[in-house]
Amino acid sequence: MSVKFSVVIPLYNKSRSIAATLQSVAAQRYAPHEIIVVDDGSTDESQAVVRALNIPSLRLICQPNGGVSRARNRGIEAASGDYIALLDADDLWEEGFLEEIAALIADYPACGLYCTAFRVVAENGLFDAPCPSERGVVEHFFRDSAHRYIAIPSTTVIPRTTLNEVGLFPAGMKIGEDLHLWIRIARRYRVAFSPRRLVRYSRVAENRSTSIYTPEQCDTSFEALYNPEAPLDEREFVARAALGKALILSAKGDTEAGQRAIRTFGFTKTYRRTLRKLQLLNSLPVGWRQPLLDGYNWLAWRLAKKGL
Repeated sequence: MSVKFSVVIPLYNKSRSIAATLQSVAAQRYAPHEIIVVDDGSTDESQAVVRALNIPSLRLICQPNGGVSRARNRGIEAASGDYIALLDADDLWEEGFLEEIAALIADYPACGLYCTAFRVVAENGLFDAPCPSERGVVEHFFRDSAHRYIAIPSTTVIPRTTLNEVGLFPAGMKIGEDLHLWIRIARRYRVAFSPRRLVRYSRVAENRSTSIYTPEQCDTSFEALYNPEAPLDEREFVARAALGKALILSAKGDTEAGQRAIRTFGFTKTYRRTLRKLQLLNSLPVGWRQPLLDGYNWLAWRLAKKGL
């Protein structure tokens, strides 16, 4: 079976990393059908770097800055492949990534997500992210995602038919947009996973959405996505996404976002620690919040060497 992969890469001010990212795609043993880079209003040399590369089937689309969701959606809409392979502009694929995804598709057809394990590139080394150890269909996606990573954008391939059914990334959402889509997919489809660590996720990126955050302009939210009648594992996963996002927003000064998340997801037992962090952060003066959260995250990484 021949699989037509369209690789979609959103790009914003990552001139130092985009060439290596694209070269990791060009080095795939299973060649993609096309590579689409969507420059989201970069102000550095990112566009020039992409144009200088001689990579077959590489296409550059430029648009005014609208955020990562709009950039990914623009690339998906322009793609002609049957499967959309997501990749961020500072992450890397090992040369067997698309080959393994094609094998997953052959072995486990009709899934809505195909993913692999990954490693984290940090300032102090390369670390294995906590992921499932079994290859195949993930029997309980929401439950098994509680303490292990199954899907992040750069490890994930989505069938076009799945996106036609559930829709694209929530336009205007800049934090948690990937989890929003995973939830909608996992409600309807099975998820296939490979424990082979074929992706390198960078924690030393030039920019991440949390570090360059500007207020979102989005018509949806995790509160709106939440279904109180859903199974507990799903409700807990939505709580994880919402509380994690609210921590970032609270640190940026959005106290009301924190309060909404606390009211809606105060039921959580699995993510009680995150809830308590949010409650504490939201009670502090705004000027204290970001330094405190940054310090906590730095210490947690140093102790665990596996957090994202």
